Amino acid sequence: MSSTRNKILPVLVLILSSLSIFRLVRIALTTSYTSPLLAIALPPKLQRPISGFSRNHSRTSANEATISEKEFKLLSNLIAKKVPCNLLFFGIESQYLNLSAVNPGGKNVFLEDDPYKLSIFKVNSNHTRMYKVDYKLHAEKAYKLLKHARGNKSCAPNSGLRNSSRCQLALTDLPREVYEVKWDVVVVDGPRGDSPLAPGRMATIYSAAIIAREGNTTDVVVHDIDRMIEKWYSWEFLCDENLISSKGKLWIFRIRNEKNSTRFCPDKSILIQQ
Repeated sequence: MSSTRNKILPVLVLILSSLSIFRLVRIALTTSYTSPLLAIALPPKLQRPISGFSRNHSRTSANEATISEKEFKLLSNLIAKKVPCNLLFFGIESQYLNLSAVNPGGKNVFLEDDPYKLSIFKVNSNHTRMYKVDYKLHAEKAYKLLKHARGNKSCAPNSGLRNSSRCQLALTDLPREVYEVKWDVVVVDGPRGDSPLAPGRMATIYSAAIIAREGNTTDVVVHDIDRMIEKWYSWEFLCDENLISSKGKLWIFRIRNEKNSTRFCPDKSILIQQ
């Protein structure tokens, strides 16, 4: 019995020692591991300082790389063909500021509801302005608001934004120049719309559709099209027959002057159960 015990003890010591070493190695690997999301670097062109803009805060915005490199290339190519032009952005991101910097001869307007984003970017250009706006419609109201728009004549394309006070989707208190300028490109990437109680993009997509129809020919760009609200409202108010290009989560619609029309997409509206 004593002999057997003497043979087992070294084996147990070896096993316990191996387990201890394994645990130490695992702890070392865990503490030195860097998340792949944190290790991803922005494309070189987005790492350069933004011409005409400065940051007054050292913290980096969590959504600084909101669109992918391929999506950004598609959007930048679109704008490059139009400069100088009038650009309207629902939402501020560093990539969009880069785009406005290459459009010095045009007009660049950013509408943003996030005070932090407004605080970290400062405009040093006479051709670019940023405005604080408020969005009151939560994403959870998207379904009811879509039904409201369909049953309300004041939401028709020919009503215009400033005359649509009875349409709950109409943004009627935006800066005056938003209504007065004929925009060449309208980008919808705000508000957040990433949870039921967060401000949704129902009103911005609807309002972009109205603004576009009052211009000559306007390209409307919608980001996060993989989300239900963005897809629903784009189909309803921008119309799939107007879709000219897409990449990743970015859709581009080309809208021609249709301000006298009484319907957005006459034969291709989404069926909603009553």
